[in-house]
Amino acid sequence: MSDALSAIPAAVHRNLSDKLYEKRKNAALELENAVKNLTSAGDHDKISKVIEMLIKEFAKSPQANHRKGGLIGLAAVTVGLSSEAAQYLEQIVPPVINSFSDQDSRVRYYACEALYNIAKVVRGEFIFFFNQIFDALCKLSADSDANVQSAAHLLDRLVKDIVTESDQFSIEEFIPLLKERMNVLNPYVRQFLVGWITVLDSVPDIDMLGFLPDFLDGLFNMLSDSSHEIRQQADSALSEFLQEIQNSPSVDYGRMAEILVQRASSPDEFTRLTAITWINEFVKLGGDQLVRYYADILGAILPCISDKEEKIRVVSLVPPPKLLVKPMNYFVQSMLNPQTVLMLVQFSL
Repeated sequence: MSDALSAIPAAVHRNLSDKLYEKRKNAALELENAVKNLTSAGDHDKISKVIEMLIKEFAKSPQANHRKGGLIGLAAVTVGLSSEAAQYLEQIVPPVINSFSDQDSRVRYYACEALYNIAKVVRGEFIFFFNQIFDALCKLSADSDANVQSAAHLLDRLVKDIVTESDQFSIEEFIPLLKERMNVLNPYVRQFLVGWITVLDSVPDIDMLGFLPDFLDGLFNMLSDSSHEIRQQADSALSEFLQEIQNSPSVDYGRMAEILVQRASSPDEFTRLTAITWINEFVKLGGDQLVRYYADILGAILPCISDKEEKIRVVSLVPPPKLLVKPMNYFVQSMLNPQTVLMLVQFSL
């Protein structure tokens, strides 16, 4: 660590852990200038040692003020490195992300601030850590401290901007994480997730529709949330996806049909109505993809014909033409499905 200490004044090292924010901030500015000088001199070895010192002596310290100073220091180093910061991100970013789960709310706040400043410098290079950052932000969106939540929201907006302008973002790597998080019931997390789904769907080069079967059930879950705002956001996202489906030549109707059939029997009225509306559209658009699902689809529609809610009955009483025609495959499947036969008999009575 002697190389690191020789690169920065002793006062900077001392003031980074001061209890007063202004002293930590001024120390960070001096550190930034010191790193600029090291960068100009091409002294990469010493820069790495400075970063290592900030992590070991500050970011991982048992003292909260040291951890705060370490976070401010890591952000200052990134600013000092400027265009050369990308090569040090694997050193700099992980300890900042780890600080998102710190027991001290002020440390979590400074972690958001530090990562915000780091992201502003490196922009697209930031994408490499996207899943880790998304996971951390997902948790911070429900943080118990309002200041941390506000800081997380600012960081979230910047990350969204970076993702939408990046050609390095991998939707394939992100979808499994999104699918896993869609089961969370916390209202703040749900708003966070719908916000990301909406933003990503607005990016022309990202095919969210192709992955809709992976998170469709989660969106339907949100239609029965106790928060009116979340129900509205989920409904808006679903409406946009249904419109895209109507205009898309290639859709995986089968996987989604299975979800809709289940949702058509939901105890929540709005969920049932939305599911039946989607089912009607699917039968019109799905063609041969849905023939094997006709028995299950009819089984979902029949109970809704006598639903206690008039809006659901009205939608259910507009049978899709292909169900009325009853192609042979559908008829055979229906007769082989005891539940459907029972429903047909009961309905005829």
